[in-house]
Amino acid sequence: MIGNRVLDHLTGIPGSLGLWSRLGIGSLPARVRYGAFDRPHYAYGIYSAADLAKRLGMPAIAVVELGVAGGNGLVAMEGIAAEVATHFGIRIEVYGFDSGTGMPPAQDYRDLPHVWAQGFYKMDEPALRARLSSAQLFIGNVAETIPAFAAQAHPPVGFVAFDLDYYSSTKLALGLFDASPASRLPRVYCYMDDIIWPEYACHNEFVGELLAISEFNSEHAHMKLCPLHLLKHMRRRQFPWNDQIYVLHDFKHPMYAQNVTREGSEYREIPLG
Repeated sequence: MIGNRVLDHLTGIPGSLGLWSRLGIGSLPARVRYGAFDRPHYAYGIYSAADLAKRLGMPAIAVVELGVAGGNGLVAMEGIAAEVATHFGIRIEVYGFDSGTGMPPAQDYRDLPHVWAQGFYKMDEPALRARLSSAQLFIGNVAETIPAFAAQAHPPVGFVAFDLDYYSSTKLALGLFDASPASRLPRVYCYMDDIIWPEYACHNEFVGELLAISEFNSEHAHMKLCPLHLLKHMRRRQFPWNDQIYVLHDFKHPMYAQNVTREGSEYREIPLG
Protein backbone atom coordinates (compact mmCIF):
# COMPACT_ATOMS: atom_id res chain seq x y z
CA MET A 1 0.00 0.00 0.00
CA ILE A 2 1.48 3.35 -1.09
CA GLY A 3 1.68 5.89 1.73
CA ASN A 4 0.57 9.52 1.66
CA ARG A 5 4.11 10.86 1.43
CA VAL A 6 4.81 8.86 -1.71
CA LEU A 7 1.47 9.84 -3.22
CA ASP A 8 2.09 13.48 -2.30
CA HIS A 9 5.32 13.32 -4.29
CA LEU A 10 3.89 11.39 -7.24
CA THR A 11 0.80 13.57 -7.59
CA GLY A 12 3.02 16.64 -7.63
CA ILE A 13 4.37 15.54 -11.01
CA PRO A 14 2.58 17.46 -13.81
CA GLY A 15 -0.03 15.29 -15.51
CA SER A 16 0.10 12.53 -12.90
CA LEU A 17 -3.39 13.14 -11.49
CA GLY A 18 -4.88 13.12 -14.97
CA LEU A 19 -3.17 9.81 -15.71
CA TRP A 20 -4.32 8.36 -12.40
CA SER A 21 -7.87 9.48 -13.16
CA ARG A 22 -7.83 7.77 -16.54
CA LEU A 23 -6.35 4.55 -15.20
CA GLY A 24 -8.76 4.36 -12.25
CA ILE A 25 -6.38 2.20 -10.24
CA GLY A 26 -5.82 2.16 -6.49
CA SER A 27 -8.20 2.28 -3.57
CA LEU A 28 -11.32 4.42 -3.79
CA PRO A 29 -10.55 6.36 -0.57
CA ALA A 30 -7.09 7.28 -1.87
CA ARG A 31 -8.44 8.40 -5.25
CA VAL A 32 -11.09 10.53 -3.54
CA ARG A 33 -8.52 11.93 -1.13
CA TYR A 34 -6.27 13.09 -3.96
CA GLY A 35 -9.01 13.93 -6.45
CA ALA A 36 -8.00 11.31 -9.01
CA PHE A 37 -11.26 11.52 -10.95
CA ASP A 38 -12.45 13.31 -14.06
CA ARG A 39 -14.92 15.09 -11.76
CA PRO A 40 -13.23 15.03 -8.35
CA HIS A 41 -15.86 17.34 -6.86
CA TYR A 42 -18.56 14.78 -7.66
CA ALA A 43 -16.44 11.98 -6.22
CA TYR A 44 -15.82 13.94 -3.03
CA GLY A 45 -19.50 14.83 -2.56
CA ILE A 46 -20.89 11.38 -3.33
CA TYR A 47 -18.25 9.61 -1.22
CA SER A 48 -18.81 11.98 1.72
CA ALA A 49 -22.58 11.57 1.54
CA ALA A 50 -22.33 7.79 1.38
CA ASP A 51 -19.90 7.78 4.30
CA LEU A 52 -22.33 9.84 6.37
CA ALA A 53 -25.24 7.57 5.45
CA LYS A 54 -23.23 4.50 6.43
CA ARG A 55 -22.36 6.02 9.81
CA LEU A 56 -26.03 6.81 10.36
CA GLY A 57 -27.04 3.26 9.46
CA MET A 58 -28.97 4.28 6.34
CA PRO A 59 -29.17 1.73 3.51
CA ALA A 60 -29.46 4.12 0.56
CA ILE A 61 -29.06 7.69 -0.63
CA ALA A 62 -29.96 9.74 -3.68
CA VAL A 63 -27.52 11.99 -5.55
CA VAL A 64 -28.73 14.76 -7.85
CA GLU A 65 -27.39 16.83 -10.73
CA LEU A 66 -29.30 20.04 -11.40
CA GLY A 67 -28.45 21.15 -14.91
CA VAL A 68 -27.54 18.13 -17.04
CA ALA A 69 -27.03 19.76 -20.48
CA GLY A 70 -25.03 17.35 -22.68
CA GLY A 71 -24.94 14.76 -19.93
CA ASN A 72 -21.23 14.15 -19.39
CA GLY A 73 -21.58 15.07 -15.72
CA LEU A 74 -24.54 12.78 -15.19
CA VAL A 75 -22.76 9.88 -16.87
CA ALA A 76 -19.76 10.50 -14.61
CA MET A 77 -22.08 10.70 -11.60
CA GLU A 78 -23.50 7.28 -12.50
CA GLY A 79 -20.06 5.72 -12.62
CA ILE A 80 -18.87 7.31 -9.40
CA ALA A 81 -22.10 6.40 -7.60
CA ALA A 82 -21.78 2.75 -8.64
CA GLU A 83 -18.21 2.56 -7.35
CA VAL A 84 -19.01 4.34 -4.08
CA ALA A 85 -22.11 2.18 -3.53
CA THR A 86 -20.03 -0.98 -3.82
CA HIS A 87 -17.38 0.38 -1.47
CA PHE A 88 -19.86 1.26 1.30
CA GLY A 89 -22.38 -1.50 0.66
CA ILE A 90 -25.29 0.87 0.23
CA ARG A 91 -27.62 1.72 -2.65
CA ILE A 92 -27.20 5.01 -4.50
CA GLU A 93 -29.87 6.32 -6.87
CA VAL A 94 -28.91 9.00 -9.42
CA TYR A 95 -31.24 11.75 -10.64
CA GLY A 96 -30.74 14.46 -13.24
CA PHE A 97 -32.82 17.61 -13.80
CA ASP A 98 -32.84 19.73 -16.94
CA SER A 99 -35.23 21.73 -19.09
CA GLY A 100 -34.18 19.64 -22.08
CA THR A 101 -34.39 22.70 -24.33
CA GLY A 102 -31.46 24.73 -23.06
CA MET A 103 -31.54 27.68 -20.72
CA PRO A 104 -34.76 29.70 -20.51
CA PRO A 105 -34.78 33.50 -20.99
CA ALA A 106 -33.05 35.41 -18.20
CA GLN A 107 -35.50 36.97 -15.76
CA ASP A 108 -33.42 40.06 -15.00
CA TYR A 109 -29.87 41.20 -14.18
CA ARG A 110 -29.69 38.72 -11.28
CA ASP A 111 -29.51 35.88 -13.81
CA LEU A 112 -26.26 37.34 -15.22
CA PRO A 113 -27.53 37.75 -18.81
CA HIS A 114 -24.14 39.21 -19.72
CA VAL A 115 -22.82 35.66 -19.33
CA TRP A 116 -25.69 33.28 -20.18
CA ALA A 117 -28.71 33.47 -22.49
CA GLN A 118 -31.73 31.55 -23.72
CA GLY A 119 -30.90 28.33 -25.52
CA PHE A 120 -27.45 27.77 -24.03
CA TYR A 121 -26.57 24.12 -23.21
CA LYS A 122 -29.41 22.42 -25.06
CA MET A 123 -29.73 18.69 -24.41
CA ASP A 124 -29.91 15.91 -27.00
CA GLU A 125 -32.26 13.85 -24.85
CA PRO A 126 -32.40 10.62 -26.95
CA ALA A 127 -28.61 10.54 -27.25
CA LEU A 128 -28.19 11.08 -23.53
CA ARG A 129 -30.71 8.43 -22.54
CA ALA A 130 -28.82 5.95 -24.71
CA ARG A 131 -25.68 6.64 -22.62
CA LEU A 132 -27.34 6.24 -19.22
CA SER A 133 -27.72 2.95 -17.43
CA SER A 134 -29.61 3.77 -14.24
CA ALA A 135 -29.98 7.53 -13.75
CA GLN A 136 -33.50 8.93 -13.83
CA LEU A 137 -34.12 12.14 -15.78
CA PHE A 138 -36.62 14.83 -14.83
CA ILE A 139 -37.18 16.99 -17.91
CA GLY A 140 -38.95 20.33 -17.62
CA ASN A 141 -38.98 23.53 -15.59
CA VAL A 142 -37.54 23.03 -12.10
CA ALA A 143 -40.57 24.89 -10.74
CA GLU A 144 -42.51 21.73 -11.66
CA THR A 145 -39.94 18.93 -11.61
CA ILE A 146 -38.57 19.64 -8.13
CA PRO A 147 -42.03 19.34 -6.48
CA ALA A 148 -42.68 16.21 -8.57
CA PHE A 149 -39.47 14.66 -7.30
CA ALA A 150 -40.26 15.65 -3.72
CA ALA A 151 -43.65 13.97 -4.00
CA GLN A 152 -42.25 10.59 -5.03
CA ALA A 153 -40.52 8.00 -2.88
CA HIS A 154 -36.73 8.15 -3.03
CA PRO A 155 -33.81 7.60 -0.67
CA PRO A 156 -32.58 10.58 1.37
CA VAL A 157 -30.71 13.08 -0.79
CA GLY A 158 -27.03 13.18 0.19
CA PHE A 159 -25.31 15.12 -2.60
CA VAL A 160 -26.53 17.78 -5.02
CA ALA A 161 -24.59 19.38 -7.87
CA PHE A 162 -26.06 22.80 -8.67
CA ASP A 163 -25.26 23.79 -12.25
CA LEU A 164 -28.25 25.89 -13.32
CA ASP A 165 -26.26 29.10 -13.89
CA TYR A 166 -29.16 31.48 -13.28
CA TYR A 167 -30.17 32.98 -9.95
CA SER A 168 -33.86 32.36 -10.73
CA SER A 169 -33.40 28.67 -11.59
CA THR A 170 -31.14 28.04 -8.58
CA LYS A 171 -33.65 29.77 -6.30
CA LEU A 172 -36.38 27.41 -7.50
CA ALA A 173 -34.12 24.37 -7.26
CA LEU A 174 -33.28 25.10 -3.63
CA GLY A 175 -36.92 24.23 -2.99
CA LEU A 176 -35.59 20.67 -2.99
CA PHE A 177 -34.66 21.30 0.64
CA ASP A 178 -38.16 22.39 1.63
CA ALA A 179 -39.38 18.79 1.54
CA SER A 180 -39.66 16.81 4.76
CA PRO A 181 -36.47 16.01 6.72
CA ALA A 182 -36.88 12.35 5.75
CA SER A 183 -36.13 13.34 2.15
CA ARG A 184 -32.48 14.18 2.91
CA LEU A 185 -29.51 13.47 5.12
CA PRO A 186 -29.08 15.85 8.07
CA ARG A 187 -26.12 17.32 6.21
CA VAL A 188 -26.32 17.37 2.42
CA TYR A 189 -23.10 17.88 0.47
CA CYS A 190 -23.49 20.33 -2.41
CA TYR A 191 -21.32 21.48 -5.28
CA MET A 192 -22.06 25.02 -6.48
CA ASP A 193 -20.76 25.24 -10.04
CA ASP A 194 -21.49 28.85 -10.89
CA ILE A 195 -19.79 30.89 -8.19
CA ILE A 196 -16.32 31.26 -9.72
CA TRP A 197 -15.99 30.99 -13.52
CA PRO A 198 -15.95 32.75 -15.91
CA GLU A 199 -13.93 35.64 -14.54
CA TYR A 200 -15.98 38.24 -16.44
CA ALA A 201 -19.12 37.07 -14.64
CA CYS A 202 -17.82 38.95 -11.58
CA HIS A 203 -19.78 36.67 -9.21
CA ASN A 204 -21.00 38.23 -5.98
CA GLU A 205 -23.71 37.72 -3.34
CA PHE A 206 -26.10 40.13 -5.08
CA VAL A 207 -26.50 38.08 -8.28
CA GLY A 208 -26.44 34.49 -9.49
CA GLU A 209 -26.04 31.38 -7.36
CA LEU A 210 -24.51 33.33 -4.49
CA LEU A 211 -27.62 35.51 -4.23
CA ALA A 212 -29.86 32.41 -4.28
CA ILE A 213 -27.80 30.94 -1.43
CA SER A 214 -27.92 34.19 0.55
CA GLU A 215 -31.69 34.44 0.21
CA PHE A 216 -32.18 30.78 1.11
CA ASN A 217 -30.24 31.30 4.33
CA SER A 218 -32.21 34.45 5.16
CA GLU A 219 -35.51 32.67 4.59
CA HIS A 220 -34.73 29.53 6.63
CA ALA A 221 -34.16 29.85 10.36
CA HIS A 222 -33.21 26.22 10.96
CA MET A 223 -31.50 25.35 7.67
CA LYS A 224 -28.36 26.95 6.31
CA LEU A 225 -26.33 26.34 3.15
CA CYS A 226 -22.70 27.08 3.98
CA PRO A 227 -19.25 26.56 2.46
CA LEU A 228 -17.41 23.61 3.95
CA HIS A 229 -15.10 25.75 6.04
CA LEU A 230 -11.39 25.59 5.09
CA LEU A 231 -11.87 22.37 3.11
CA LYS A 232 -8.86 23.10 0.91
CA HIS A 233 -6.62 22.96 3.97
CA MET A 234 -7.84 19.42 4.73
CA ARG A 235 -7.14 18.13 1.22
CA ARG A 236 -3.94 16.45 0.07
CA ARG A 237 -4.09 18.62 -3.06
CA GLN A 238 -5.82 22.01 -3.31
CA PHE A 239 -8.01 22.91 -6.29
CA PRO A 240 -10.57 25.67 -6.99
CA TRP A 241 -13.48 23.25 -6.53
CA ASN A 242 -12.58 22.94 -2.84
CA ASP A 243 -14.15 26.40 -2.40
CA GLN A 244 -17.27 25.31 -4.29
CA ILE A 245 -18.28 22.59 -1.83
CA TYR A 246 -21.14 23.68 0.40
CA VAL A 247 -23.15 21.74 2.98
CA LEU A 248 -26.86 22.08 3.66
CA HIS A 249 -27.25 21.93 7.44
CA ASP A 250 -30.72 20.89 8.63
CA PHE A 251 -30.34 21.74 12.31
CA LYS A 252 -33.78 20.38 13.22
CA HIS A 253 -33.31 17.10 11.36
CA PRO A 254 -33.95 14.26 13.84
CA MET A 255 -30.52 12.79 13.04
CA TYR A 256 -28.49 16.01 12.94
CA ALA A 257 -27.01 15.56 16.42
CA GLN A 258 -26.46 11.80 16.16
CA ASN A 259 -22.80 11.08 16.85
CA VAL A 260 -21.04 9.66 13.79
CA THR A 261 -17.46 9.40 15.07
CA ARG A 262 -16.18 5.89 14.45
CA GLU A 263 -15.46 3.42 17.22
CA GLY A 264 -11.86 2.97 18.33
CA SER A 265 -9.35 4.81 20.45
CA GLU A 266 -7.67 6.33 17.40
CA TYR A 267 -10.84 8.36 16.83
CA ARG A 268 -11.89 9.10 20.41
CA GLU A 269 -8.70 9.51 22.44
CA ILE A 270 -5.65 11.78 22.27
CA PRO A 271 -2.56 9.69 21.49
CA LEU A 272 0.03 9.45 24.26
CA GLY A 273 3.59 10.56 23.70
